[in-house]
Amino acid sequence: MNRNPHSARPPMRQPARRPPSGSAGAAPRTPPMRRPSPGSVPKRGPERVIPPPGKKSSKIRKVRNKVKMFSVRAGIDLPFFLLVLTLVIIGLIMLFSASYASAYYNTGSSYTYILRQGIFAVIGVFFMVLISYLDYHWLHKLPFPLLIGSWILLGIVLLMPPIANVHRWFQLFGFQFQPSEIAKFALVLWFAHYISLNFKKMHTVKVGILPHLIVVGITCGLVVVEPHLSATIILLSLAGVMLFVGGVKFRWFALVFTAVAVAAIMFFLFSDGYANVRVQGWFDPFNRDFWQETWQTRNSLYAIGSGGWMGVGLGQSRQKYLWLPEPQNDFIYAIICEELGFVGAFIIMLLFILLVWRGIVISLRAKDKFGMLLGVGLSLQVGLQAVFNIGVVTNTIPNTGISLPFFSYGGTSLCILLAQMGVVLSISRTSNIEKT
Repeated sequence: MNRNPHSARPPMRQPARRPPSGSAGAAPRTPPMRRPSPGSVPKRGPERVIPPPGKKSSKIRKVRNKVKMFSVRAGIDLPFFLLVLTLVIIGLIMLFSASYASAYYNTGSSYTYILRQGIFAVIGVFFMVLISYLDYHWLHKLPFPLLIGSWILLGIVLLMPPIANVHRWFQLFGFQFQPSEIAKFALVLWFAHYISLNFKKMHTVKVGILPHLIVVGITCGLVVVEPHLSATIILLSLAGVMLFVGGVKFRWFALVFTAVAVAAIMFFLFSDGYANVRVQGWFDPFNRDFWQETWQTRNSLYAIGSGGWMGVGLGQSRQKYLWLPEPQNDFIYAIICEELGFVGAFIIMLLFILLVWRGIVISLRAKDKFGMLLGVGLSLQVGLQAVFNIGVVTNTIPNTGISLPFFSYGGTSLCILLAQMGVVLSISRTSNIEKT
């Protein structure tokens, strides 16, 4: 057929015939490329299929085999990082102001405590940044060894010579630290690991109650024998919060809380030990019968009262001149109130609140339950410890002896705390990966 020269439509082209698939020289047939229609969403690749849950040992083995030390990460959470650095810097300033008098009296140099604390602060910040680059899923390998190791250290410290009539400190190669600090991290890590693997069974007694009662009972029992009541309360509080987040029913908390309250009341009523004296001195710290036992509490209240709204000025505290025992440790917040006043003390409280809040926000953005539980536990540990320390200093709760995070003197505890903040920053890198 001849083509019409006046027609604008091109002739139809006949598609080339392909040889049969069985014939020689046949090329493999490939599906034609199709262009996506406007507004359509391209399909994603095949997603990873999660195998059905099997035995507990197999699940743990699969998690450990897939964990890598490093992975593709995003930037750290800058607000949380700056809050930690701010608290560390302010803590070093206030530590030097609170400790130079007692340092000169005890060691002959006013810079003994601040130099040692400054070195550990630099080491701690280095490890915090380093740990933030690690994949926090690698911690799945550590909960059981770390928990058993903390129990061994808590047992060994009971055999060590007492310091200030208690067995809390462990001395090794010239370093002194409290095994209870390691026990806190070990307990949080174990709860995060176990609950993340058994999240759907946490409402049962066999999975959600009995294993945790055994672990918490052994840990708190060893800490109580030291004795260290404040650390015991923090451990119980951390366990309760993580179990609540993990899905344990509320009636179990009511039952356990009632049992603990009754046991505590019976202990304080019928015990003649130091705890009973602390409680009686808490009710009336100015009672002459407990004059020696309440010496720290009374001078702490003197320091807080003399600070007023704006304080007496940085470095101008009077109670730190050997009136307040150990002003660089548990009662450093009293010196803060005296020198910076109510305004400065409130700003520091606000920094702690912001740090805990930001840590919980990071945890809730985590990609898995392990990261969420781990971040919540480590963030609340800082908040609970700060609340109990401020409560002791202001005589809101009995004097139990607990340090203020980032402020109290103690190099190893500061390094451990900053390493834990590095874990929270590692969680933030994973939660921020979609934003980069």
